[in-house]
Amino acid sequence: MTPLVHHQQESVTVATSDNIVADNCIGRAGSLRTMIPQRESVSAVEGTSHLRVLGIVLAGGKGTRLFPLTRERAKPAVPFGGKYRIIDFVLSNFVNSGIHSIYVLTQFRSQSLLQHLSEGWQFGGLLKSHFIINVPAQMRSENESWYQGTADAIFQNINLIEQSDPHVVAIFGGDHIYRMNIASMIDFHRAQDADVTIAAIPVPREYASEFGVIEVNEQGRIMAFHEKKADAPTMPGDPSRVYASMGNYIFSTRTLLELLKADAKINDSRHDFGMDILPKLAGHAPIYAYNFEANRIPGEADDSVPYWRDVGTIEAYYEANMDLNHVKPELNLYNREWPVRSTSYPDPPAKFVFDETNRRGEAIDSIVSGGCILSGGLVRKSVLGRGVRVHTGALVEGCVIMDNCDIGRRAKVRRAILDKNVRIPQDATVGYDLDADRARGWHVTDSGIVVIGREHSTVPVAALFS
Repeated sequence: MTPLVHHQQESVTVATSDNIVADNCIGRAGSLRTMIPQRESVSAVEGTSHLRVLGIVLAGGKGTRLFPLTRERAKPAVPFGGKYRIIDFVLSNFVNSGIHSIYVLTQFRSQSLLQHLSEGWQFGGLLKSHFIINVPAQMRSENESWYQGTADAIFQNINLIEQSDPHVVAIFGGDHIYRMNIASMIDFHRAQDADVTIAAIPVPREYASEFGVIEVNEQGRIMAFHEKKADAPTMPGDPSRVYASMGNYIFSTRTLLELLKADAKINDSRHDFGMDILPKLAGHAPIYAYNFEANRIPGEADDSVPYWRDVGTIEAYYEANMDLNHVKPELNLYNREWPVRSTSYPDPPAKFVFDETNRRGEAIDSIVSGGCILSGGLVRKSVLGRGVRVHTGALVEGCVIMDNCDIGRRAKVRRAILDKNVRIPQDATVGYDLDADRARGWHVTDSGIVVIGREHSTVPVAALFS
């Protein structure tokens, strides 16, 4: 692969798949800019030479199938696992992989996401190449439109790539739950001398109609794409599975810029990587599929299975949360060598009070976040967010309870998702009579999961004293 022209870098961050995070400061230290600079240094991944990597997270999705959880927030901002947001997983993967130069592209209902990024994802000002910058939709197209597709979102911000001058650009979605060593995918990209590398996960062939399927040859080179076709070709040597696209891409920068500019000139294009740009390259250009099953995370057992979940529906989101309650969950949140980072709050520890017959605060096979108080109530196989209160005699089973909810005395809640600040009155029931739950205006899925929308949080405002 012909290297791009090297520019003087004020600071770089070096990472390899073996040595994930190490800092190498060159020259004077700069401060993190609050405005998009004219040229930013970008993270460098070390191989035979330092490789500059720019990360871009597509975080503008509406997430309509997650309604009502996305009524007032974008899908990447939806809480998950008690203390996290969905976007925390892709950002953690970038940072843990040694990629510290990241733009987050937002669009729909972005306030909740912007606040989360501001509170939890700000680097210090020491190294200029360490930044996570939100980039709102700015209607930079000729007709001043919102993003028309994934490729258009990048094209409308093409100046960020040109100014940064990276060797490769990692474009990842912000709406899946998974852990991934992205440095390993970049190693594969370079070893294949690829123009584009797409992360692919093997799934049983009976699910081919639910995914965009990638057809590859024996060497892993992509020959064709098959969008949600039941008869899509299987993996070479494995007739029981197909390669499903994860929507995560590594582009060589020169290739990416050429593809974006060419696609922008096509009037009838949907300006989407998966629908327009990449299918045209299949079988012609050096584009490869990276087998996600081969990805290994530091601190995990050699026989561990990589975890990836598309939480695009209420059922999938619910099940992914329930996965965390297993004795040995597939998604290990307790690996200190690969932490899932998020906003830190000054919450007190969780507390369980009363130890009397029929009045014992306890949680079984559950996740309980900081600031929760189980005051004589029982929680079983559930995930509790911050500051949840479960009062005497209350029963919570198989639920996802978000921040600051209150479960009244003797109330019973099962197979439900409660968004933030919901109050369940004493003696009330949720999930026991689905017709009654629908009559209350609550959302009930076909599988019987009850979803209660959020109430607004109070926002403290500083007072002016005269």
